[in-house]
Amino acid sequence: MDEKGQISAEMILIMGVLLVIVIVAGAFITNMAHQIADSVNSVLNTARSSTINRM
Repeated sequence: MDEKGQISAEMILIMGVLLVIVIVAGAFITNMAHQIADSVNSVLNTARSSTINRM
């Protein structure tokens, strides 16, 4: 393989690794965002129920 082919193969490999990193990070951040949203929703529901029961 000539030098340009080697550089091209390395560039494809680097792009593939970056794509995998972005996908894994996106999945992790999405999961974290869902957990935070569920926690906030739980707190709001508890506060609402508590407020309604005090009336």
